[in-house]
Amino acid sequence: MDNRAIGVFDSGLGGLTAVKELMRLLPEESIVYFGDTGRVPYGTKSNETIIRYTMGDIRFLNTFDLKAIIIACGTASAIALPAVRGKCSVPLVGVAAPAARAAVRATKNKKIGIIGTPGTIRSGAYETLIHKQDASIATISQACALFVPLVEAGWTENEVARLTAQQYLQPMIEAGVDTLIMGCTHYPLLVRTIARVMGDRVTLIDPGAETAREVKDSLQKNDMLSAGAEKEQYRFFSSDCVDGFTELGSRFLERPIAGHVQRIDIDQYTPKEETQR
Repeated sequence: MDNRAIGVFDSGLGGLTAVKELMRLLPEESIVYFGDTGRVPYGTKSNETIIRYTMGDIRFLNTFDLKAIIIACGTASAIALPAVRGKCSVPLVGVAAPAARAAVRATKNKKIGIIGTPGTIRSGAYETLIHKQDASIATISQACALFVPLVEAGWTENEVARLTAQQYLQPMIEAGVDTLIMGCTHYPLLVRTIARVMGDRVTLIDPGAETAREVKDSLQKNDMLSAGAEKEQYRFFSSDCVDGFTELGSRFLERPIAGHVQRIDIDQYTPKEETQR
């Protein structure tokens, strides 16, 4: 047994999709979540900046006694994870690999679509992970830069969201994909809109949910499940407005989190640019 908490971070609120699944699958586990809402989105920034931000996020979470850290940001998982994996004292788990494995299992016609932030799509990480498992699978990718701001604004099911999704997803429909990876943990918050556009014959892969399932399996296998939650089971931290985080976070998690969110200065944990050269 291991009663230490699980750390989770994302560029904003999207990683709460992974937290919600962790809460459901592992109700005895304690969770520390950091949402870098002051610097969202990561996906439009340079690789160097994404790695630097990720290092800062990990340094902050390492101030807690954790048994694992989930990088619940598709962009950070795709771009920064290889660079930071050896710089953390606890296991780091990204969301890209579990999602890629789930997509390969799900596809019947070997046509997989990938949507993500510009940074994630630019990295080609999902394509690499998929083709390592099955080189015969055809992939089509699309950067969806407007999805994160729509989610952060709470515009997930209105006409603006539908028209934006239709524009982004039309190439996937025309390519005939039967499986679509929502390659950013913000995107499952648009799942109803995406599902309406793609149709019920397309399987949607939620990276956060797939990662939560794999984390559960790993903790069980290694006898690291918690015997009981800490007194303060869920702690949330933001680099920007606490009120906005509390309101949207409660909506995404479908439970109140008022009084459990603190603002922190993430800059004090983030390495300066010159140290990365």
